[in-house]
Amino acid sequence: MPPSSIDPRGPDETLEVVVVDYDAGNLRSVRRALEHAGARAIVSDDPRAVSAARAVVLPGVGAASETMEKLRQRRLVEPLLDVIASGRPFLGVCMGMQALFDFSEEGGSHPCLGVLPGRVVRFETDAPVPHMGWNTLDVVSSHPLLAGIESGAHVYFVHSYYPVPGEAAMVVAETEYGGRFASVVARDNVMATQFHPEKSGRTGLAIYANFVTLARARTGAAAGPAPR
Repeated sequence: MPPSSIDPRGPDETLEVVVVDYDAGNLRSVRRALEHAGARAIVSDDPRAVSAARAVVLPGVGAASETMEKLRQRRLVEPLLDVIASGRPFLGVCMGMQALFDFSEEGGSHPCLGVLPGRVVRFETDAPVPHMGWNTLDVVSSHPLLAGIESGAHVYFVHSYYPVPGEAAMVVAETEYGGRFASVVARDNVMATQFHPEKSGRTGLAIYANFVTLARARTGAAAGPAPR
C-alpha cells in the first residue's frame, strides 16, 4: 500500500508512533525507547488517535482475558484491527504479542484479536514459572526488526504463557526455556516480541530503532532527530 493511502498528512512530518494505553505495561519506558530512536511517541487510549496513527505499539502485561476486556471497554479493538488491515507498521510487546493470536488458554479459552493464527499456552516445565529474567534469542529467520542482532543476544522476559504460532514461517526468533518457543514473530506489517525490548538494554533499543526505521520507510515519515 503506497504511503499516501495510509498517511494523508504527507512525508514532511517526523514519524509519530502511538503507544496504546489500556492500563497495562511500562508505557513510560516504551515511550522513552521510541523517542531514543528519533520517533515522536504518543501514549493514548483514544480510539481516534489509534485509528489515525502512522505506526502502533501495543505493549502490556497481565492476563489475556483482562487485556481483551480492557481493549473492548476502551473501544480499541476495531481501531487496532483497522491499523493492521491498512498495512501500517504494528509492534506487539509481551501481552501485546499474545493478544494478536486466535485465543489464549490462560484461565480457560479466551478469544484474542485473531490477527495471527495460533494459540497461547502455559509453560509445562520443571523450570520456575513465570519465566522471568534474561535469556537469549536464537534468530531463525531474517527480518528487519532484528537487523544487526545476532543469535545469542540477551533480552528480558516476564511471562508464564507463550504463543504457539499456526504458521512456522512467521517465527523470526526462538528462545529455550524447558523447550523452544517463539520469542519474535512477524507477518506482513505485524511484528511482535514475547520479551520486553524496553527492558532489554542496547539490544532492546536496537529493536525499537529498527521498528522506527521500518515504519519511516513504509509511511514516508521524515527521519526526525538522530537517535541519542
